[in-house]
Parts: sequence; structure tokens; C-alpha cells
Amino acid sequence: MKTVQKESIRLVIADDHPLFRRGLKNAIAETGDIKVACEANNGDELLSLIKENKFDMVLLDIAMPGKSGLDLLKQLKSEYPKLPILVLSVYPEEQYAVRFIKAGASGYLTKESASEKLVEAIRKVADGGKYASQMITEKLAFDFSNSEKPLHETLSDREYQVFGMISVGKSLTEIGKDLSLSVKTISTHRTRILEKMKMKKNAELIHYAITQNLL
Repeated sequence: MKTVQKESIRLVIADDHPLFRRGLKNAIAETGDIKVACEANNGDELLSLIKENKFDMVLLDIAMPGKSGLDLLKQLKSEYPKLPILVLSVYPEEQYAVRFIKAGASGYLTKESASEKLVEAIRKVADGGKYASQMITEKLAFDFSNSEKPLHETLSDREYQVFGMISVGKSLTEIGKDLSLSVKTISTHRTRILEKMKMKKNAELIHYAITQNLL
């Protein structure tokens, strides 16, 4: 009986660090059933590649230059709703995983994850499944009421993004430049963040981020 050879999983890696991409390619090359078809250095390059090629999935870094990771993910899911996306990030799960999965990502892994775990996640996501740690799965499954939510989970996606940047000491001007928004707009976000989190100054936000292990 003739066996039918399964086609390789064609994926595109989007990450702005060439050495990290090379390491990923080396790890993936050993599998035999996964192929890195293309590489993108930023969000615009990724969008162009997806427009011109057919991929089985995207391996997406969320901290590339240009469009924010969350905005890029939302655009990809809007334009290519059936394309599975596995987020690979330096940020800990506690900080971003739930938001990215709710925004449409099929899975979330930190860059510290072992290559075996990465390969397992790629296969599962490419096959239409979801991949997340047990902690994140439980968090997604349990629907907190607003009164039970941690303060940072009451923030909108953009507010949370600004909160994260304030927490690492960035000025409003730097945040505005990074997000391509005016300082006035960032200042408005900061005011709303402080109101929602019942705080009065940046130092309190930084202290909160540290105590909640969000940095």
C-alpha cells in the first residue's frame, strides 16, 4: 500500500532580530515536516509577503518596529481570518497572552521556550488547534466579572500598551513617537489609565507593574 506523504507546514517568521530568526530556522529544519518559507523584518514586510504568498501559519513577534503587535495581529485577523498566528514574545505570559489570544492569536509562547515546545505549538496551531499554558487556558476559560478583575485588566488594549511603556520608564514623548500618536493623545490615555487604576502618578503604576510581575 502506497503511503501519502504529508505536505510540509509552510510558515513565515516575522521578527526583527536576524540571529533569532536563524536560530528558529535551525531548530525547525530538524523536524522534516515544517518549512520556513519566508522571513519578515517588520509588520509591513509581513503583510506584503502574506499578500503575495500562501502560508499555513505565521510565527509573530509582537515587538517589531512600526505598527504595534496588537494592531498588526488585529489587521491580520481582519484581512486573513483563517490564517493561524502563533505569537512568540519576550514578554511573559502574564503580561500579554490573554489579550493576544482574545484578539485572535491561536497561541502564545515566550522566546525562552524550549525548541521542542515551539515545534509542538507550531504543529498544533497549523492543524487548527490552540496553544497556551495551563495557566492562560484557565484564565481564558474563567469569565471574571469586572469587580473580580485585576486593575490592569480593566484597561483597553491601547491603554494597556501605554501603561506597559510607562511602567518601563518611557516618557510621554517617547511613547507618542513609538506609537505614532501625539503627546496629547498619550497624555489622555495616561489620565484614563490612572483613573481606572485608582492611582495618581506614574510611580504608582510602576510599583503596581512590579508587584503584579508584569515587567
